[in-house]
Amino acid sequence: MIRWLLLLLGGLLLGGIVHLATIFILPRTATQDAYSRLTPIAPVNKVVTLPEPTPEKALMPYMDPAFAESVCRYDLSQGPLKLSVPLSTAYTSVSFYTNKDVAYYAINDRAAGRGAIVLDLMTAEQHSEMPENEDITAADRLIVESPTLTGLIAIRALATEPGLMPTAQQVVAAAQCKKTEEAKASN
Repeated sequence: MIRWLLLLLGGLLLGGIVHLATIFILPRTATQDAYSRLTPIAPVNKVVTLPEPTPEKALMPYMDPAFAESVCRYDLSQGPLKLSVPLSTAYTSVSFYTNKDVAYYAINDRAAGRGAIVLDLMTAEQHSEMPENEDITAADRLIVESPTLTGLIAIRALATEPGLMPTAQQVVAAAQCKKTEEAKASN
C-alpha cells in the first residue's frame, strides 16, 4: 500500500513540475505572438488600422467585430513617443503591451477627460532624464513608462451599432504615434 502511495505522490509531483514548466516556458517560445503577427503590416512608430475581423479570417485571435482597432508598434530606442487618440462617441480605449505580450498600462475615454487621450510614452531612464518644469504639473501631462524598448499600443473604438462602424474607424485612423520631437515640430 505504501508503495502505491509513493508512486502516486511521485506521479503528482512530476506532473506538477511539468505543468509549471510548461506554463512558464511556452509563452516565451511562441512564434506567433501579437508582436510577430503585426510586424509585417505595422511599421515602427506609426498607427495602422487593422482590418475588420470576419468569421473566416481575423488578423488576431479574439478580435471583437463591434470594435474598430488600430495598433502602433513602437520603438523607444530613438527617444520618447507622443500618443494622441481622439475620443469616439461611445467608448475608446488604449492598451500598452511589451513585445512579449505583457499588458502594463491601459486608459479609456472616461479617464482621459479632455476630448482626446494624449500621453507621453518613455522608458524609466528617459523619464529620469527629463528636465523638471515647474509650469507643467502631473495633471497637465500623462507619462507612461514602458518596461521595454519595444512593444505595441492597441487602440480600440466601440461602434454601438453596425452603422456607426465608419465613425469608429475614423477615430482609430486619426490616432497619432510620433516621436516627441516630431510631434512638437508639427504643432
